Amino acid sequence: MALTADTRNVTMPGAPVAGRRRLGRLQRHELLVALAFISPWIIGFCWFQLYPIIASIRYSFTDYNLMQPPVWTGLSNYQHLFTNDPLFRKSLLNTAVYTIFSVPLDLIVAFFFALLLNMDIPGRAIFRTAFYFPAIIPSVATAILWTMLLNAQGGLLNVGLGYLGIGSIPWLTSPTWTMPSLILLSVWGIGPTVVIFLAGLQDVPRDLYDAAQLDGAGPWRLVRDVTIPMISPVILFNLIIGMIGALQVFAQPFIIFGQSTTGVGGYGGPLNSVLMYSVQLYNVAFVQFQMGYASAMAWILFVIIFALSLISMRLSSRYVYYD
Repeated sequence: MALTADTRNVTMPGAPVAGRRRLGRLQRHELLVALAFISPWIIGFCWFQLYPIIASIRYSFTDYNLMQPPVWTGLSNYQHLFTNDPLFRKSLLNTAVYTIFSVPLDLIVAFFFALLLNMDIPGRAIFRTAFYFPAIIPSVATAILWTMLLNAQGGLLNVGLGYLGIGSIPWLTSPTWTMPSLILLSVWGIGPTVVIFLAGLQDVPRDLYDAAQLDGAGPWRLVRDVTIPMISPVILFNLIIGMIGALQVFAQPFIIFGQSTTGVGGYGGPLNSVLMYSVQLYNVAFVQFQMGYASAMAWILFVIIFALSLISMRLSSRYVYYD
């Protein structure tokens, strides 16, 4: 019995070590199996996303036209953008105007319809589907549809205005109306924003509404003092996502306004009134083949989006209520 006890005392300390070794081998085996399964994604991400991102940083400091090896030029691309490129400044200003007006408008309209769809009304599921339906239509089809609707000669919108005694408006041919028409078109795609608002509204506790009504709050105060504070994180999310999308808008102005009058591949509408930043970036990269210059433009856009998103997140601590 004493020999058995001594033997146990000698062998027991080694058992946890052996167990840890087996566990370590098992974990390494599982890690290798997991890496093998996700390796196609890792390879695709590194080759099609990570490498182009890193390469674009280098190309932004070079003169590169795809036909010849890149030539290092330092900060000349960035210097030329801010000092000698009027189209860069024009496209940046147009994009800023579009973002400033379209994002708040889309949020307000989406929030209003989300409030209506959150009510217990007959056919609510049908209305929800109808609001989301435009989001699944391809951008090209949407742009073509709105081109026909806003046409100055026989467009459905101008026909309706004619019945009201209002003359035809040159939505797509006048520099005065091109930007408002593009902003109006952005409201067409608020379906996803409405759905996100609706999900946030359904998470607001009903007890808060009951307590506010007992204190004499009317419908407007319920929205202002209960609904908006409770879904403020959702508002912040939609604000940032909408801002990012507006700063990168491409398909609608590119398709609707077509060739610019300023030259081949302008796509900025009359007098470049709707020349968006992403469209100008496309022109520089794939029409003029100035890849180094376009890379510099892309990184400036990234810095703008990153800075605005960071500012929004920093300011959110003052206005966003997290339950």
